[in-house]
Amino acid sequence: MRLVLQRVSSASVTVDETITGQIGMGLMILAGIEHEDTLEDATWLVQKLTQMRIFSDAEGKMNLSVKDIGGELLVVSQFTLHASTKKGNRPSFIRAARPETAIPLYEQFVALLEAEMGKPVARGIFGADMKVALVNDGPVTICIDSRARE
Repeated sequence: MRLVLQRVSSASVTVDETITGQIGMGLMILAGIEHEDTLEDATWLVQKLTQMRIFSDAEGKMNLSVKDIGGELLVVSQFTLHASTKKGNRPSFIRAARPETAIPLYEQFVALLEAEMGKPVARGIFGADMKVALVNDGPVTICIDSRARE
């Protein structure tokens, strides 16, 4: 699984002119799932992202996690995170999981986040044409890949 985390002061996702998910301060998470990803990948990512100290403390240092600040989460499925641009100018998405694999793992990922945070997680609609709006705070944007655990 590959994630792009953006620290935001607000974010929302709209489908067919209806807001399906909206948050204030917290993390906007783009989530891409590969066909080889498992529940173990999702579990590792949940622990990593909820404990990542990227929010400012009273002294202005990035010392607090999204859990520490009581922040919110918005998760949007994003198969294009697995684009291969090695050949030519048209990206290939061959590594992205098909919906029958990706949707259950996406749902498990969101459920794990809700359990870890102790509150609902906002989301988009898997596979829909979504319009995402956000105010990136910092800006702070971090990429995490469960295949390259750094």
